[in-house]
Amino acid sequence: MKSWNYEPLEAKNLAEAGTALQTEEPSLVLLDIQLPDGSGLDFLSEIKQTHPETIVVMMTGNVDVKSTITALRGGAHDFIEKPVRLEELRVTLRNALETHELRREVRQSRRERQKSFSFAQIIGESESIRKAKDLAEKVALSDINAVLLQGETGTGKDLFASAVHYTSERANAPYLAINCAALPANLIESELFGYEKGAFTDAKQKKEGLFEQAHGGTIFLDEIGEMELSLQAKLLRVLEDSKFRRVGGLKDISLDARIIAASNRNLKRRCEEGEFRLDLFYRLSVVQIDIPPLRERDDDCLLLAQYYIEKANQTRRKKPLKGLSKETEKIFRNYNWAGNVRELRNVIERALILEEGEYISTRYLPADMSGGFQPQTSSGKSLFVLPDEGISLEALELDFVRQALEKTGGNITHAARLLNISRDQVRYRLKNSEENQ
Repeated sequence: MKSWNYEPLEAKNLAEAGTALQTEEPSLVLLDIQLPDGSGLDFLSEIKQTHPETIVVMMTGNVDVKSTITALRGGAHDFIEKPVRLEELRVTLRNALETHELRREVRQSRRERQKSFSFAQIIGESESIRKAKDLAEKVALSDINAVLLQGETGTGKDLFASAVHYTSERANAPYLAINCAALPANLIESELFGYEKGAFTDAKQKKEGLFEQAHGGTIFLDEIGEMELSLQAKLLRVLEDSKFRRVGGLKDISLDARIIAASNRNLKRRCEEGEFRLDLFYRLSVVQIDIPPLRERDDDCLLLAQYYIEKANQTRRKKPLKGLSKETEKIFRNYNWAGNVRELRNVIERALILEEGEYISTRYLPADMSGGFQPQTSSGKSLFVLPDEGISLEALELDFVRQALEKTGGNITHAARLLNISRDQVRYRLKNSEENQ
């Protein structure tokens, strides 16, 4: 076997083989059914319990159907009849080891996907994002088959959907996504349900839809608020009955997939406007996860900026960047982030191309961002001039807090950013003012 580039380890009986397996991790075991001290079929079961990824090829001089079935059910990869023909053995071992390598690559790929799409990849330490992540993790570990994600464009609904899938028991099954706003209604229907040959003019052959392809896994329906009412009714029936039919089909097909729907619109309001079915909304929103906009996530914008900078540094040809300058940090805190995380990532990517210093400065920020913060002038002129008669600092602080709340419509998080203080500090000042009245 060494001439075939293998490193064989020989065991004369089951006792020696058992001892060897305590310290070795063989890719393949060539196992005789009849051995001096016992049955190879019994040892096959032991191998599969302690080394489930090891390929086992059985050998026997007396092939019978019962033994073959027992071995294959016990996890044997293949059978070789004795006396062994070398060419047959060489081909069998080569094919078996190729299978072992393929399985190893699949496992590695699966682990990488689970790591890449885990909840740990959703950056943020604010209370609002932690609550959303905690709820999503509970959903992932449950058997709930319909979930609704709501949040503005760019908040990361797709990241939440993939994290739910890859954290769940469905992680090894397919994860398929479709954007309901990107396709006309007739194409969405055929994409979801599939179709039979001859169902319509261009249906030259049968096609499986996402509901079939995702068997055992997850389907992500992004922008479900754009789905036409007629298709909403069909989707509701699928969720209620866990069955569907291909377009043009007569046979019911069982659905075994979790449906994660997402929308950047308020679906409850869409129901009131007659644009979305209320019964479908309630069916989808058994668990509703509201993903907060970036402007309501305290200093998560700074954590995200640092994350994207460090990620870019891994492939950056220029000198690695250390982070944001102090003035840029202030702008990031005060900025509205209408495009949320997606906008922030684009801002960072733009600055990474242009910036030549150690920190991202205000110089390379978009004009509408850099205009949102005015630092003290180089002449040292103060932003506020103290009156000759003096002023109550406490009253001044409270006045600024109230102005900030008026500008933000009562949003404490956004008001805190305008004042460059924390939400707790805003609440503290409001509470003190109420107690002193």
